[in-house]
Order: sequence, then structure tokens, then C-alpha cells
Amino acid sequence: MTNTIQEKSNEEKLVRILSKDIEGKMTLYSGLATIKGVSWALSNATCKKLGLDKKRKIGSLTPEEIKKITEFMKTPNLPGYLVNRQKDFESGKDKHLTGSDLELRKEFDIKRLKKTKSYRGLRHSSNLPLRGQKTKGNFRKNRKKGGGIKKKK
Repeated sequence: MTNTIQEKSNEEKLVRILSKDIEGKMTLYSGLATIKGVSWALSNATCKKLGLDKKRKIGSLTPEEIKKITEFMKTPNLPGYLVNRQKDFESGKDKHLTGSDLELRKEFDIKRLKKTKSYRGLRHSSNLPLRGQKTKGNFRKNRKKGGGIKKKK
């Protein structure tokens, strides 16, 4: 009876991986995907590369396995199409960023685009879509309301 109580307490705890708290009840596959910058494909590749069962509960991981996952996520040895920063602007190498590093880098990229006054930078600064979407029916948040048909008085 005490053995089952210990197992339940292990699964219900919070596990911290890459400065993100993950519930112990989640599976390893879905739990890793909740980390900012880790996709489902990267989560699956991590489980396969490290030889971990992806249906295993995160709460049942040992501290050594958590450390192994953290080290792998910081410098993943994976093909270029799985990392989220291919051909980095400064270094030209494939990198993988997670958490606050990813947010900061994205912010710096947008600032650089605005500073160089590129097309995408100008679209960012005027809060318009930058990938060719139509703007007549959508993206109207900065216009006055009721631009349609006026009612008779």
C-alpha cells in the first residue's frame, strides 16, 4: 500500500525543465511540447534520441534523466529542419532557442527589420499583416467601428 502512495506522489509533483514547470501527470511527449520553442516533432525526436518512452509520465523521471533532457534541448544534435533558427543572421549556423532566449531573439529581429526600414519592418511598425494577406475584411482593429452601411434617422 505504501508503494502505490509513493508512486502517486511522484506523478503529481511539478517537474522543472528549461525554466518551465510541467505537471507530473502529463506524458513526456506532450509535456515537452508545452515548453516554448519545443514543437511536437522536436519532442518526439528528443524521446527517440535519448531512448525514453514518450508515453511515460513526467513525474516518474529521475533527476539524471531530467538533466539529460535539459542538456539535449540546449544543444540538440538533430537535422536542420527540426531546429527553430535555421541559418542564424549573425552566425549563419543552425541553432535551437527555447523560452526567454527565443522571445528576446524574436524581438531583436523585429527591431532590426524596423531599423533597416524593410518592407516587413514597415508592416510591423504599422501593425499590418506582412505575409501577403488581404486587409479589406480583416486586420481592421485600428479603424473606427461601423464603417459599413449607415442607418436612416
